[in-house]
Amino acid sequence: MDEDSSHTNVVPGSDEELDTANVRGYDFRGEFDFGEMLDAYATTGFQATQLAEAIDIAERIQEADATVYLTFTSNIISSGLRETVAYLVREGYVDVLITTSGSLTEDVIKTAKPFKMGKWDADEASLRERGINRLGNLFVPSDRYVWLEEYLYDFFDDFFAEEKIRTPTAFARELGETLDDEDSVLKQAADNDVPVYCPALTDAEVGNFLYYYRQGYDSDVGIEILDDYDSLIEDGLLADTTGLIAVGGGVPKHHAIMTNLFRGGADYVVYISTGMEGDGSLSGAPPNEAVSWGKIKEKQTNYTQVEAEATLVFPLLVAEAFKR
Repeated sequence: MDEDSSHTNVVPGSDEELDTANVRGYDFRGEFDFGEMLDAYATTGFQATQLAEAIDIAERIQEADATVYLTFTSNIISSGLRETVAYLVREGYVDVLITTSGSLTEDVIKTAKPFKMGKWDADEASLRERGINRLGNLFVPSDRYVWLEEYLYDFFDDFFAEEKIRTPTAFARELGETLDDEDSVLKQAADNDVPVYCPALTDAEVGNFLYYYRQGYDSDVGIEILDDYDSLIEDGLLADTTGLIAVGGGVPKHHAIMTNLFRGGADYVVYISTGMEGDGSLSGAPPNEAVSWGKIKEKQTNYTQVEAEATLVFPLLVAEAFKR
């Protein structure tokens, strides 16, 4: 191989001029402007550009007056994002919430007893002896769950008094009506007539306490989920346009896109996820996979995914696309 051929391999060159935007980040010289910084994300690259796309789609969701689905897993309520979700519901930005059972229990606990900051590298055996549960770098003393059990037992008596078989949406609504905390997602949902779907209601302390309640107090009580599924599908069929913001994966994310399948797919979709596509799981599946199933409509610019941890990027999305 001669020197010219070697050089071509190393520096092949290109005759094509790309017509896309130049890569350029925010200029911190002069007076700082938060909105301009987020605008600069569009040409920053990597996940900053994905977040800029997500902000754009969230704004288009509002411009289209879409029915907005917000889905999230319980760790969102464990963290300080609880207040962000409550804000979106309070201000009328979302129409449907789909979440996990842990979100409900932790939202109730936080109305009376806060979670505490902890650390990632704690002595787990010592925490167990002290009655402290760890959620990442958050600590939750076990007395919170003792209090919750008493609260729910009193609630169950009223909830099942006239109807023995109830739905998760009825559970969330009536539980929210008992709460007195403006930062409570369940209270805001109840006050603003936003349904809270929780198809896996038993997959947390609610399930444990319902088990004990049915064993010890009333063997006839139960939770029926199919009525909620009917409502979610039928309300979606009536919507002219739907927009989905999925924070995390799992059952909530899939419940939203699966029920949108009945109407030909969601119109606008934003995923915020740390899930890995390579394992084939729903949590890691990107939006374009849902297009293949018909769960998201096939358009070039109606969906995006931000591959980032939600506490870092969800407040930025809300600040720019909703608050500003």
